[in-house]
Amino acid sequence: MTLPGTLIIARHHESEWNKEGKWTGTRDVHLTDYGFKKSEEMGLLLKGTHIDAAYASMQVRTIETLSCMLNVLEEYHVPIEHSAALNERDYGDYTGMNKWDMEKVVGEEAFESMRRDWDYPIPHGETLKMVYARVVPFYLEKILPQLKEGKTILVVSHGNALRALMTYLESIPEEHVRELEMLFGAVVLYHVDEEGRMVTKDIRTVTSEVHA
Repeated sequence: MTLPGTLIIARHHESEWNKEGKWTGTRDVHLTDYGFKKSEEMGLLLKGTHIDAAYASMQVRTIETLSCMLNVLEEYHVPIEHSAALNERDYGDYTGMNKWDMEKVVGEEAFESMRRDWDYPIPHGETLKMVYARVVPFYLEKILPQLKEGKTILVVSHGNALRALMTYLESIPEEHVRELEMLFGAVVLYHVDEEGRMVTKDIRTVTSEVHA
């Protein structure tokens, strides 16, 4: 059975550290001017959609993206909740380091494993599996009941936090997680079943040039 509600997920747009090619992780970094502009365009992708409730991480780049989206939608009274469960993956010792310099040091294969694999360790940081362990329970406990009530819920989070959520939503096996991406400028609308798993998926995008 398809639930009456709609789940909408969006990734924050370009931050200052995205622009510099740095691993941001749990560090608080603002959007660039380009990120603000594109966040407004992302909001326009949902023109005519009423948002019943919105969620973002505790990090300022998602808060700024969400604010831009709701402003262009003229949705000024939406209940908003910020949760650390939606925070970006903690990159531990790699936080603040330049990704492309690191790729040269460790090699392409290790670099891609570090960024994209399910359970690849990061010194003093999180694996994607660990991110999944906090994001999915939050979704099941806080958001799914509202989808059962027919509400439209907007979640603005981070690349890896959303990849973890999509792994559950789309029932993606661990061995295929590396191929999963949540693009900058994408807004994804899901209708889900009683377990909160995808029945239908609608991807809307704005043109985005982010080297991150």
